[in-house]
Amino acid sequence: MNNNDILLRLRYALDLKDTEIIEAFQLGGLTVSKEEERAMLTKDPSRQQEANDPFEKNVYMKMINNQVLDTFLNGFITLKRGEPKNKPAEEPQKKSTEIRHINNILLKKVKIALALTSEDMLDILAEAGVYPSKGELGAILRKEGHRNFKPCGDKYARNFLKGLGLRYRNEGK
Repeated sequence: MNNNDILLRLRYALDLKDTEIIEAFQLGGLTVSKEEERAMLTKDPSRQQEANDPFEKNVYMKMINNQVLDTFLNGFITLKRGEPKNKPAEEPQKKSTEIRHINNILLKKVKIALALTSEDMLDILAEAGVYPSKGELGAILRKEGHRNFKPCGDKYARNFLKGLGLRYRNEGK
């Protein structure tokens, strides 16, 4: 699962509009046009291989890296929760460079943006058929470098986004 897949699945799960995605990027400090946003969410048919290979990564018109996704997630927090009241002095954030750790960042920042508790996250994962222990979830949510830190695999991230979709898209029905 690449960063474009994460953005696309998050958009579907939370039913985000184009304007909300663009606004989240702007709040995160990155100006994105509507055309760029559409390219991030559109698969490139000329570069797709045969559908027979299920392990082939999806190729999008405009691929995004970890820093761009992290910028979106920061803006998403601000979009959902508003500007922080006691904003600390600007410190340069450590940007993630490895794709396996972007999944940890995704879970942490979506948890913050939607004001979810650990119990809520366990329920969301359970809706998708994954049952981690509270300790496993805590290890995934820890800061990288902590002795109990555990990298979040694509399975947890994919099922978390699936569970979000099941919960938030079915709420209105």
